[in-house]
Amino acid sequence: MKINVMNMAVFTVMLALGTSCNQKSDQDAKIKALEDKIAQLETSSTAVTPVNAQSTQAADPATLGSFQFPEMEYDFGTINEGQVVEHIFKFTNNGQAPLVISNITASCGCTSPDWSKAPVKPGDEGFVKVVFNSASKSGTQAPTVSIQANTNPTVTRLRLKGSVTPKIAGASTPVGPVKR
Repeated sequence: MKINVMNMAVFTVMLALGTSCNQKSDQDAKIKALEDKIAQLETSSTAVTPVNAQSTQAADPATLGSFQFPEMEYDFGTINEGQVVEHIFKFTNNGQAPLVISNITASCGCTSPDWSKAPVKPGDEGFVKVVFNSASKSGTQAPTVSIQANTNPTVTRLRLKGSVTPKIAGASTPVGPVKR
């Protein structure tokens, strides 16, 4: 907010310099008033809380699960366009409470996730399965899945990466029924 007020003051000063001399005294008074307001805002110790702000408090570690993945990225290497890659990311709950995955979203429609739906008790293992369909994809690919859970931070990302070799234009498979 202070930056916006300062930017406004600088703009006003620049505008004042570009006007005629007849209006100079009036503009000087306005500039002085703006500078006084800026100084008052800068020295004011009262913080303004936005109307839509929500209060936050630190999460109790006893209510959180904690992911421990041996790997958070899987390199599937080079595949041909149209191949499907499937990888299972296993994890251990190192938290003090059962780990609950509330949702997982994929970065694109070419990727679909599946996961442990039941709460994973402390010390137990769970999984996140990621399936990448390379149809209509070529070149370097790096799809991700974002896991929302009762962890800190609340979102954890897993990634597949690799390269997809495009189909040769003349070697495409026919679409629809083929008459022989």
